[in-house]
This record gives sequence, structure tokens and C-alpha cells, in this order.
Amino acid sequence: MNAVDHRLLDAARTGDTEGVRAALGGGARVEARDEELRTPLLLAALGDHVEAARLLVAAGASPDAQDNREDSPWLVTGVTGSVAMLHVLLPAAPDLTLRNRFGGISLIPASERGHVAYVREVLRVTDIDVDHVNRLGWTALLEAVILGDGGRAHQEIVEVLLAAGATPGLPDGDGVTALEHAERRGFSEMVALLRDAAGTGGSR
Repeated sequence: MNAVDHRLLDAARTGDTEGVRAALGGGARVEARDEELRTPLLLAALGDHVEAARLLVAAGASPDAQDNREDSPWLVTGVTGSVAMLHVLLPAAPDLTLRNRFGGISLIPASERGHVAYVREVLRVTDIDVDHVNRLGWTALLEAVILGDGGRAHQEIVEVLLAAGATPGLPDGDGVTALEHAERRGFSEMVALLRDAAGTGGSR
């Protein structure tokens, strides 16, 4: 790796906006890769360095470039839950069907981690697949119940997913539905939401 590429990667990693600008002006490759195959934009997304990412997107950086863990700038927004980064990357037309190492799209980790604002926004401004199934056989709805803590954030996510048309009765790979998982875990608020959705078809 040449010195100017190295400077760009370092600047993106630390959120040094002026460093990013200077490295790009000095001829750094916008798709340079570090030892883990992370691009400057992926490093900026991981650190939620919004202004650095904005410069990189303007320079043509891909939101879909995956590293050796199959993370991409866009996929990482679901992990961090950054609504600001979501909006910075949208003009670069990210592939909403791109999958992480678990076979999931950005909506799934966001639902698992309780990122209510992100889940609400990504469903509002994109046509991301609310019923996408990952390699574990789980949808965003299933992950919110199975891996969530049953608290207010995950309850809201279940509510938002159902309002966006998530299929309440879609079972996991073992044939267990989100409702059954919620009942087993004693998540009474989620149980009520899921029972209501199942009774009305669960879609708008």
C-alpha cells in the first residue's frame, strides 16, 4: 500500500475530515483496502464519522464494498444504528439485498440491537425486504424477539416491523413463530402485539 492510501485509511478511521480531503486530493484511491480489506468508507461507517463518509461518497466510494468479514459500509449502518450515516450512504445507491456473513441485510442486526430510529427510518425511506430470512432462518421480527431483551426498544421494533408489513406467522428454521418465542420468553407486551397482528393479517 502506498503512503497516500495509508493516510486516507487512517484519516477515515479516525474521522479526520481534512485528512480525508487532503489524501483524496493527493491521489489516494477511494477504494484502498487495509489488511482486513476494509475501505475508507467502511472505516468511516464503523466509526460513525459522518462528514468523512460524506466526502468519500462524493468521491465515488462504494457503499457495497465488503471486507474479509463480509461487512460493507451500508451493512454496518444496521449494526451501529446510525440514521445520519444511512442518509449519507443512500445517494450512493447501496444494494439493499447485500448480505452479511450471517446472510442478513442491514435491517436484521438493527432489529436485534434495538436501534428503533434506524429500523423506523430504513423502512420509511427504502424498500428493504422486511421479511428477509438470514442463514439462521430468522427474519428481523424473529431476531427482535429471540435476541432482544423484551424491553421497550425491542417492543417498538416489533411494532414498527409489523406496521411495515412483516409477516407475524413466518416461522424460524425449526418451525417456531415469533409469537411462540415471545410466549416462551415471557415477553407479554410482544405477545399482545403479535397476537393482534396475527388476528388482523399483520399487514397494512
